Amino acid sequence: MNEKNVGEFLHGYLETLAQETGGTVERMIVSEEPLRFNLFVSWGEPVVTLSTHLDTVPPFIPSREDDEFIWGRGACDVKGIIAAMISATRKLLAENVRNFALLFVVGEERNSAGALHAAENGRGSKFLINGEPTENLMALGSKGAYRFTLKASGKMAHSAYPEYGESAILKLLNSLQRLRNMEFPTDPILGASTTNIGMIKGGRAPNIIPDEAEAEIFIRLIDDGEEVRRLVKEAMRFQVEVQEVLTIPAVHLEKLPGFKTTVVAYTTDIPAFKGAWGKPFLMGPGSILVAHTKDERIPKKQLLESIDIYASMVRQLLTTGEAAV
Repeated sequence: MNEKNVGEFLHGYLETLAQETGGTVERMIVSEEPLRFNLFVSWGEPVVTLSTHLDTVPPFIPSREDDEFIWGRGACDVKGIIAAMISATRKLLAENVRNFALLFVVGEERNSAGALHAAENGRGSKFLINGEPTENLMALGSKGAYRFTLKASGKMAHSAYPEYGESAILKLLNSLQRLRNMEFPTDPILGASTTNIGMIKGGRAPNIIPDEAEAEIFIRLIDDGEEVRRLVKEAMRFQVEVQEVLTIPAVHLEKLPGFKTTVVAYTTDIPAFKGAWGKPFLMGPGSILVAHTKDERIPKKQLLESIDIYASMVRQLLTTGEAAV
């Protein structure tokens, strides 16, 4: 929700680049309050679009670099990828390549608000190169996401007389234990669905029987999520309310000849684009294993390699619709 500063910085930088190279810059307003906008920069009629997101997540860690890595919040997810895509753009423009674009969107880490808005405002692109940390391997698929909140209600009472109250926390704990024991679908390529109990809060004081409690849950999906949603609602219906936040299906992706492949367990903006920006591909420098941690970093070698990879992908997709073998 706080992408405005980085958006303004990039808008100024890209506006100068566009003016120097004959491109056009557009703010795609996602919401007026607070002001949130995607950035779209094009050179000619875009056939290929390089895209990633503007937002990052805590922890707030200091930036630094050594001989091998650049460290800091969002270094690999996804500030390094933004820099690589812009550098690839400069490389392509120096070769007089046109008919491609950059699209930087808000909200990927929370609810894909920017990608959902972009899906309703396509610009004719035939191919979308989505940037996420894959260690410069082309992903054959990525898991989806099912986010929901479990809310429990009870009755307050003096903790010395618990029989006169009804503990919302105990209801929530019982439901969470039931959730932990549930079995969800698996996929031969994407693997197993996984569950994370990300946040818990509730109660008023140690000496009060709690009348409210809630937990935020994130399940990584390997399909469209319908079976998981049904199972969760059925299992949780006794003691808590399920409030759905977001459902994003898993995706299976095509590969391009000449690229080594991988499969990733995280969720991306690709499903939220709904095909409106063309056939998607997923690739980027950095390891997801250090993203969202106090040790987030990106290898300089991978960062430099990704510039050439992105430029190569754009060239080949512009000319043949596939990468060179």
